[in-house]
Amino acid sequence: MKVAILAGGRGTRLAPETELRPKPMVEVGGRPLLWHIMRHCSTWGHGHFVIALGFQGAVIKRYMVDYGTLNGSLRVDFGTSEASSLEVQRNSWKVDLIETGLDADTGARLRRLGPQLSEGTFLLTYGDGVADVDLDALLAFHRSHGGMVTITAVHPPARFGHLEFEGDRVAAFDEKPQVGEGWINGGFFLMEPEVLSEIPDGDRVSLERHVLSRLAEAGELFAYRHRGFWQCMDTPRDRDRLEQLWQSGEAPWKTW
Repeated sequence: MKVAILAGGRGTRLAPETELRPKPMVEVGGRPLLWHIMRHCSTWGHGHFVIALGFQGAVIKRYMVDYGTLNGSLRVDFGTSEASSLEVQRNSWKVDLIETGLDADTGARLRRLGPQLSEGTFLLTYGDGVADVDLDALLAFHRSHGGMVTITAVHPPARFGHLEFEGDRVAAFDEKPQVGEGWINGGFFLMEPEVLSEIPDGDRVSLERHVLSRLAEAGELFAYRHRGFWQCMDTPRDRDRLEQLWQSGEAPWKTW
């Protein structure tokens, strides 16, 4: 499948990290979060990416163009001014970088990826969240119900320590649990290309408010419940948590 990634938002809540780069390019473990998402998807055999650009899209373009030569050892031919990698390439990614507008909302960005996504079922995700979602199981679930869209539902991580009581005594303390109830949109959608025709034209079209809500009313939206790890990167606190997990060697989203 092709993998569409929404990577054009401004990410204002993550400032000042996002003043000069889009949020998916904020680094965790020395790599942009976008790279972590792509590595996860390619682990499951999906290596053709269609990335929706907007704010500071040139930063993502430069990273993708330079990726093959700036990672690992190089050979530079001063006679021809050519640089080539001496590393064995570990992936065969293909990346389509599509300008979708500076201020376009999520639905508008997806609509503008339409020409690249019309061939069959595709995966869509946001450029600011990581998870250990089993993409094979997600696809099997999507095939089983026959609907137009599958959304991955997740439990959000708690912001504060969770206490369990026995009377006045604390029986259990969990610093960062996943909450026991409530499901939210975790991204990692599977969509049929027909959904693209359901998206109105215009910049101010929200995937969540204007498209998914309508598909839910039509009985075309199904939820795959993911009970494993999920974490968005909305704030510096979120970024710090992901960095701590990576540095600990226990990053749950590292499936490669």
